[in-house]
Amino acid sequence: MAAVQKSRHETQSAVAKTFSLLMVAVDRKHTISSGFLGVQSLCLRAQYWYVDIRRQLKASFFEYFKSSSTTMVQLHVKRGDESQFLFTTTVDVPVEELTKQVTAVYNGRLKVDRICSEMEELAEHGVTLPPNMQGLTDEQITELKLRDEWALKCVPSGGAEFKKDEIGRRNGHAPNEKMKQVLQKTIEEAKSLISKKQVQANVCVTLEMVKEALDQLRGAVMIVYPMGLPPHDPIRLEFEDREDLSGTQAALQLIADSEAQLWWAAKELHRGKKLTEYVGKNEKTKIIVKIQKRGQGAPAREPVISPEDQKQMMMYYSRREEELKKLQKADDDSYLDSEWADRHSLKKQFQGLSDIKWGPR
Repeated sequence: MAAVQKSRHETQSAVAKTFSLLMVAVDRKHTISSGFLGVQSLCLRAQYWYVDIRRQLKASFFEYFKSSSTTMVQLHVKRGDESQFLFTTTVDVPVEELTKQVTAVYNGRLKVDRICSEMEELAEHGVTLPPNMQGLTDEQITELKLRDEWALKCVPSGGAEFKKDEIGRRNGHAPNEKMKQVLQKTIEEAKSLISKKQVQANVCVTLEMVKEALDQLRGAVMIVYPMGLPPHDPIRLEFEDREDLSGTQAALQLIADSEAQLWWAAKELHRGKKLTEYVGKNEKTKIIVKIQKRGQGAPAREPVISPEDQKQMMMYYSRREEELKKLQKADDDSYLDSEWADRHSLKKQFQGLSDIKWGPR
């Protein structure tokens, strides 16, 4: 764990160093052209530091959590029937603390997904327009004499390439191809860090890993947009924890700490107890817990057989049925009525009785 803390401290130092370098470049009051070139070179240097330290940190996280998952209670967290992530804890942890930890990781993963989705749009069409300009056509903006005052302030490093947003949500001044790749690569790394595929890889997700994914995304945005994003941009709002999700589908997926419940084996894990009262004292226990909002009742029980086993069984019985049909066809004895199957055909041929027809010719 010391290696993890050391790597995280180095990451924070690199981000702070990057920010201080950017502030020095701004305070010197360069001209617009020379200022952007200076900021761009500083950003590239910061990018190299950040990527190198991030790789070390990622390796430390995976090494630590793979080793720790074999000596602690492992929770397979689900929402409904859908797997979310693996989480490790001890049997002596209070259920209230465990619920808060699991809920924080669950909501943090949703936050990373929302930011990644917005950053994909950022890489394609630039920053968002002011709320009073979103959804309007160019003619309507000209007629209403509206102006985006943040268009000149929030310019991506290396210049912008115009790619119009058909839905009119972003200003169309997208980063160049190199900066776009920085965003896309960081999005992929952040997604893989908290992906649901980590369940199959037996990698446990923690709040530290979620924070690391957020730091990666924040660092990438700082590299591409050293002057920052507009105050109304949803990515900036997410980083500053000022997002407003009311009336959206994302709000239905979130679970507040006070409303969260954990269920195991059709039993609610009550907050006034400890985990050991439910699963015993074995630290190598593996259980499936389901998280949901209070008042929704008990979740559905886990199926007796897994969906994969059920699929294999159905395939087996389908093949068996096909084999029985083939055997049934093989038992058909209608061929005995054929001329070649008549065992008296040679005798009839010698006696001249093989081609006798009853009736007029």
